[in-house]
Amino acid sequence: MKNFLVLMLLLIVSSMAKAQTITVKDRDTKLPLELVTLSSISPNAYATTNAKGQADISAFQGAEKIVIRRLGHKPVSKSYEILILDSMVVYLEHSNLNLDEVVVSGTRWNQISTNVPSKIVAISTEDVELQNPQTAADLLTLSGKVYVQKSQQGGGSPMIRGFATNRLLYTVDGVRMNTAIFRGGNIQNVISLDPFATESTEVLFGPGSVIYGSDAIGGVMSFQTLTPQLSLADKPLISGKASTRFASANKEKTGHFDVNVGWKKWSLVSSVSYWDYDDLRQGSHGPDDYLKPYHVERVDGLDLVVSQSDPLLQVPSAYSQINFMQKVRFKPNENWDFQYGFHYSETSTYGRYDRHNRVRDGTVRYAEWNYGPQKWMMNNLNITHTGEHSAYDQMTIRLAQQAFEESRIDRDFNDDDRTTNTEEVAAYSVNVDFMKALNSNHKLFYGVEYIRNDVTSKGLITDITNNLSEAGPSRYPQATWASMAVYVNDEYTVSEKFTAQAGLRYNQFKLDAEFDDTFYPFPFMEANLNNGALTGSLGGVYRPSDTWVLNANFGTAFRSPNVDDIGKVFDSEPGTVTIPNPNLDAEYAYNIDLGVAKVFNDFLKLDVTGYYTILKNAMVRRDYQLNGQDSIIYDGELSQVQALQNAAKANVYGVQLGLEVKLPAGFNLSSDLNFQKGEEEVDDGTTSASRHAAPLFGVSRLGFKADKLNLQLYSTYQSERKFDDLPVSEQSKDEIYAKDSHGNNYSPAWYTLNFKAMYQYTETFTMSAGLENITDQRYRPFSSGLSGPGRNFLLSLTANF
Repeated sequence: MKNFLVLMLLLIVSSMAKAQTITVKDRDTKLPLELVTLSSISPNAYATTNAKGQADISAFQGAEKIVIRRLGHKPVSKSYEILILDSMVVYLEHSNLNLDEVVVSGTRWNQISTNVPSKIVAISTEDVELQNPQTAADLLTLSGKVYVQKSQQGGGSPMIRGFATNRLLYTVDGVRMNTAIFRGGNIQNVISLDPFATESTEVLFGPGSVIYGSDAIGGVMSFQTLTPQLSLADKPLISGKASTRFASANKEKTGHFDVNVGWKKWSLVSSVSYWDYDDLRQGSHGPDDYLKPYHVERVDGLDLVVSQSDPLLQVPSAYSQINFMQKVRFKPNENWDFQYGFHYSETSTYGRYDRHNRVRDGTVRYAEWNYGPQKWMMNNLNITHTGEHSAYDQMTIRLAQQAFEESRIDRDFNDDDRTTNTEEVAAYSVNVDFMKALNSNHKLFYGVEYIRNDVTSKGLITDITNNLSEAGPSRYPQATWASMAVYVNDEYTVSEKFTAQAGLRYNQFKLDAEFDDTFYPFPFMEANLNNGALTGSLGGVYRPSDTWVLNANFGTAFRSPNVDDIGKVFDSEPGTVTIPNPNLDAEYAYNIDLGVAKVFNDFLKLDVTGYYTILKNAMVRRDYQLNGQDSIIYDGELSQVQALQNAAKANVYGVQLGLEVKLPAGFNLSSDLNFQKGEEEVDDGTTSASRHAAPLFGVSRLGFKADKLNLQLYSTYQSERKFDDLPVSEQSKDEIYAKDSHGNNYSPAWYTLNFKAMYQYTETFTMSAGLENITDQRYRPFSSGLSGPGRNFLLSLTANF
């Protein structure tokens, strides 16, 4: 009898253990859904489904309301007891007409987007699988609200709300990716990220400095890479993906493989991707100004201009890239979670196409203008502790070390000297973030941060006739940039209909630079900055009903001077000399957002956001004094002394529109439209259109989804930017723009018509195909030096296991 009771007890315990594992599936396909989030307020619990659509919900025991959400599906709310009665299986219905989507990392914490006053857009995994973006820059365009500039195929510089480059922030797994040499010109660092290894992507629009610090003026792009998944059963969880892809416009050859092996407490995930792109072919219908039917070749010690057999090829634009990621996870119990990640990315050398378009004295200017291999490595350790303590309910410690390397290689036409500038940045960061639920309606988020960047810059001049090299001028001084900060963010649910948030951050930044006067006769040898910045935010979200959301947010942001700013001393030219300004302060932005979203009869969703941003204390070069003198002898010439000063301002305003319509028989219609207009003060004190405020742009999509088939016909488009409306700095760039009827540079309007299809043959195999730019338009996005791809056929095959 005693043995029988023990056996019964074991069976009951075993049954309960199995019952605590929930499985979430798609209602139409009956296939398991990964990355479904489950959350409850009482108890305060959160979980995410694995590749098998499963999650352990033992922490939810007794919960009266568990909300189950996934981007692109209708949320479901059930109690813990109801889930047990439903045999722990939940089916989600596909729908885009949702107002409450979980944001995992856009604000560092698991928050519902309708509780966040700022506008946040998440890019769904379904869109990524259907669209097959070639790079992480292309991945961002899937949002329909991020504009991307390209000077070469190996690149992509996002523009958000009239800001770009060092006024936007990138994060990877919660770690800041911006470095002290992020410049005001276009940057390419985002391509170091692997779209195949990206689990989720979110874009926070507007200021994000309270949470992320310097540079988060126009927005924050948050990338979460694959998370190692644990097994919920006795046997190991083995899952993964293998993909291969071909595209005709650049003869792309891409392969990817990732695998996850998980036990109950340990798990590993490995990922490797390789891309190979040939020179990009542009379209056949469009401005002839975009054609460059020649390129330079070195033959018998001479540079020759060679005519191309195919004038539509953009030579040189070919490049290749490899990415590797390894993660290890250890979760000894429900309270502790340790995750280590290693990331490595390296590109080949690739040509900056727009510089190869420059001419001088009636012939090409450059024989070479390339970016050297762009390398990025990151080691990061995330430690999360969950438990009810007096100071926090959840603590996350992020330790990260990153190494960046980039270089520029140029040589004038028929010049034997090649100049190479190489920059290396060693970046270290420590973040300690806390979350405390003061009660069911009140949450406090706070933390501290330390960041250090060590910058090394080298110059090299090589005689290509004998391959002998000697030291040359570096691009930057040898420097150290550091940032220390403390922040707090308060979320208070006033009622079921209204949530308020307020935040405050104090940031101290320090910069020390040492200059080398070997090549430039600087009247100084070092530069030092030590200043602080205080930023804050205040906003609220009002939900009159389940179909209405209204939000308002006022926020400030800042950008501290970095090494690229101080390095502008190398911009000295005959008649002027630029010197460091030890009193240089941070740029400040003041932004207000007003948004409304409404769902009409489960048929139509309309989303409108308006914003206005003022940038003050912008850094520009103005006349200055050194030791009381406004001119000094520099390089043998009496030169006007200048320095970067906080003397300029800018303003940007705009509207973001979103429309989604649920049509009968599995059809759906959606559009995103973005209008932005900006004005900025330039070095000479005059005003100009903002360089990074893109023309009106958008995307419209007609989709069809039924069972395992997903189809989409869509169009991307941009309005015209006339010569008089171009930024002053852009008006003279003949190598980038087309000519109007008066012979002036301008950016023509353009569109592309595209079709994508994805079919899931089995639970394992999925095939995707597409035809982009069906009408073979020759177009060039605003401010870009490279035309977009012409008619492009792509084919992809993916195996999930």
